[in-house]
Parts: sequence; structure tokens; C-alpha cells
Amino acid sequence: METFLVSCLLGAFTGIVLGLTGAGGAILAVPLLVFGLHMDMSEAVPVALLAVCISATVGALIGLKQKKLRYRAAGLIALTGALAAPAGLWFSQQLPHEPLVLLFALMLFYVAIKMLRLNRQLDPEVQAGAAYHPSPDIPCQSENRDGRLIWTWPCARVLCYSGTLAGFLSGLLGVGGGFVIVPALKKATYLHMQSILATSLAVIALVSVVGAGSAVMLGSMNWSVGIPFGVGALAGMMLGFKLSTFFSASRLQQGFAWMAIIIAMGMVFQLFI
Repeated sequence: METFLVSCLLGAFTGIVLGLTGAGGAILAVPLLVFGLHMDMSEAVPVALLAVCISATVGALIGLKQKKLRYRAAGLIALTGALAAPAGLWFSQQLPHEPLVLLFALMLFYVAIKMLRLNRQLDPEVQAGAAYHPSPDIPCQSENRDGRLIWTWPCARVLCYSGTLAGFLSGLLGVGGGFVIVPALKKATYLHMQSILATSLAVIALVSVVGAGSAVMLGSMNWSVGIPFGVGALAGMMLGFKLSTFFSASRLQQGFAWMAIIIAMGMVFQLFI
């Protein structure tokens, strides 16, 4: 019963952060499982993938209902990501716990520092007010910020690359991959930030379900932790969506970045004690 309650609470915290900050919040699932329930990385990754899949699916459906989701782009990115996710999951089952923790901490540092540097550029409020000036240097053109993408080989290639990287990291470290997909879509398209987040959530949902399904087939899913953690994450995300209207998006991203840095430092410190 204690494990059940702790799993629900940790999942709820993950979901709240995900709802407040957007696609990047799911990256906290693994360190919370490692710290809070003393799980190995190989055990935590499948549980995190399950929770990420559940939460991102709901977020993507909300984006689809609001007509912000670019489902063709999401489908292409997810297809390449789904092909790479099982390979990443297989590697996570082969590597020892310590190298995986160190790799995750380094990635968390990278994401946090990049988020701090690009915070203003990724702020939806800033993006909303930016003028639309098409440039031939952007591989994925569209009629306007909310229009469909004009498909070309350079556009498809960029999206496939980002999907492959996000999918592999999803399987390897149990992360959603939003920290890869969001900057890639921002750099390669003129989509409004809200459309980017909705599309990213759809990709995360599709890729994570492949990773979680692979974990089930490999017999590495801990259902006694995964189910309450996933339910808690879903409930927390819905709460986070409602709370996000009361806070500045820029301040939320900054807070998440500093929290990620602290967690990464704690993970490294734990390796040497």
C-alpha cells in the first residue's frame, strides 16, 4: 500500500510539471522513480514510458480537438521514432545502472541549460506575437502559422532525423523526447508554439506506446508501480493544465530548468556516496 501511494504521488507531481511546462516535463519521471522508489534505471524506464504515453495521449487529443495538432507531421516523426525506440530500450536493458544514471544526468543538464538560454524564444506568448516572414532557409514551409505544412524532401528529412533521435532516447532513458522535437519543429517550421507543443505531444504518445509495449514484451514492466504512477501522472497533468493559466510561461520554463539542474546534480551526487 505504501508503494502504491508513493507511486501515485510521484506520478501526480510528474503530471503537474508536465501540464505546467509542456512537453519537457515528462523528463522528471525517471529521476523521481529512482529517488522516490529506489528503482534501477532499467526498472524505471518502462514505468516512465507508460506514464508518458498516458499523459501525452490526453494532451495530444486536447490539441487535436482545438485544431492545433499537425497530425501528418506527428505521424512521420512518430514512425521513425517508433522504429528507433525498441533499439534504445534494448540498450537500456544491457547497460549497468551507473552509466545510465550518469548519461541521464548529463542529458538533464543539457536540456536545462538549453531551456534557460532559449527560454524567451520558446515562450508561447513571444511566439504568438512574432510576425510571419517566410524564408527559403526554413525546410518546412506553410501558408501561415496555423496552416498545413508544404511537404518536400528537405522537410521530411529533418522531421525524420528528429524522430529517430527522440525515439532512441525515449527507449534508452524513458524520456518523452519533447526536448528534441519542440526545438526541431521550431527551427524547421513556422508553426505557432501551441501547434508545436500539440504536435510534440502526439509524437511522444505514439513513440512511448511502442517503447512501453516493447517493455511489456521483454517482461520488464513493473505493473504494481506503473499503473498508479501513470494514473497519478494523468490526474496531475489535468491539474497542471488548469494551473498553468495563472503563471507566466517564461517563469514556468525557468523554474523547470533550475529544478532539472538540481535533480541532475542530485543524481550525480548519489553515484558517489
